[in-house]
Amino acid sequence: MVIAAPASGSGKTTVATGLMAALRARGLAVSPHKVGPDYIDPGYHALAAGRPGRNLDPWLVGEELVAPLFLHGAAGCDVAVVEGVMGLFDGKGDGDFASTAHVARLLDAPVVLVVDAARQSRSVAAVVHGFATFDPRVRVGGVVLNRVASDRHEELCRAALNAAGVPVLGAIRRDDAVSTPSRHLGLVPAAEREAEAVQAVERLGALVARSCDLDGLMRLATTAPPLTATAWDPATASALTGPVWDPTKESAGVEERARVGEGVVVAVAGGAAFTFGYAEHVELLRAAGADVATFDPLRDEKLPDGTAAVVLGGGFPEVYAAELAANEPLREQVASFGGSIAAECAGLLYLCEELDGRRMCGRVPGRARMTGRLTLGYRDAVALKDSPLTRAGERFHGHEFHRTTVEHGGEPLFRNRGGGTDGHGDPLVTASYLHLHWAGSPALAHRLVSSSRSPSVLR
Repeated sequence: MVIAAPASGSGKTTVATGLMAALRARGLAVSPHKVGPDYIDPGYHALAAGRPGRNLDPWLVGEELVAPLFLHGAAGCDVAVVEGVMGLFDGKGDGDFASTAHVARLLDAPVVLVVDAARQSRSVAAVVHGFATFDPRVRVGGVVLNRVASDRHEELCRAALNAAGVPVLGAIRRDDAVSTPSRHLGLVPAAEREAEAVQAVERLGALVARSCDLDGLMRLATTAPPLTATAWDPATASALTGPVWDPTKESAGVEERARVGEGVVVAVAGGAAFTFGYAEHVELLRAAGADVATFDPLRDEKLPDGTAAVVLGGGFPEVYAAELAANEPLREQVASFGGSIAAECAGLLYLCEELDGRRMCGRVPGRARMTGRLTLGYRDAVALKDSPLTRAGERFHGHEFHRTTVEHGGEPLFRNRGGGTDGHGDPLVTASYLHLHWAGSPALAHRLVSSSRSPSVLR
């Protein structure tokens, strides 16, 4: 089932995360998913479901991969819960491409509409009626009322919705005890809150269990027809990357062709400062033969032994700039590292000379700083030069999400088709604000591994 809402801030994450936790507490295997590029909500989903939270984004991976990626994530599960993004029909630009409605259609899944009932009663029926009839291809199968003030308030809302013929599958009272702290880019990631996040998810599960009709929600989920797509497979995707195959294995089978980097150690940044990443990235690296080792730039003073390539994903280095600067041994090792580096957003900032006046690694000629302006949106970018991940002239679909800027001293790596340039590229470094989903471009993982076949040496 897809958990959607008329607008952001209605309570989708509360209901979706709580529902995952409540169903898991019943002994069900729950597959957690998120529409769109967001990294933070899937972290809470993973805590609730005990499985990786996975994103479904037609812009990042293409429409044709949404169902296969969903089936890959849902393998072996009893139920899948998909949290939507923004309002149900809000997509890229003036259409609904990459919207919650778009993904619901691609999955042929029923929608549960979460409606913020605060400051209204009978009007909720008009809102739900509009959303249920706006697009006949989208099936709104029920409503969960959020922020209900009292028994009387709930009675009025239920009566109006019953008259409209839309079942009410839950009514959640206002409860400040289940709020989740936020900051400049939304919720604080679960990985930064650790025990607090676990407790918050447990409270959400208990809240949804006592406030919602779990049996009714499960009955609605069973109305989703079987999908005819084939589940995505990282080994197959890695092998089908065309020109980056190992020529010596051209006649080999799919599994052997995929694993061109047997034994290569790829170090992936983690910890509180680097919490953004898609599960499929690690799966693709392993499918290409890499041994994936995680490291924490806040705590670890050296890269994992034998590191041949480094992945620096997204996150919040601006929050931890002092700690990152204080870890001088690791900064110096990254600065002199002789293997390939793939960096996105937070990784770009870490590779710059400075971040908010604090010394970083210096691999990218530029200084980064926080701003008051949010840069957010999908990007259609063209690579201007070769780098470990890119080839000049290639086109990439990605997204940006940050409140920082980089005063860059070199030539850019990408030109956005809507205007502007971004990033830094050289024979060893791919670094930019652009977040990519490697399942949509599996050659990226393959290139990173195949360009790092022997352990690196420090320059």
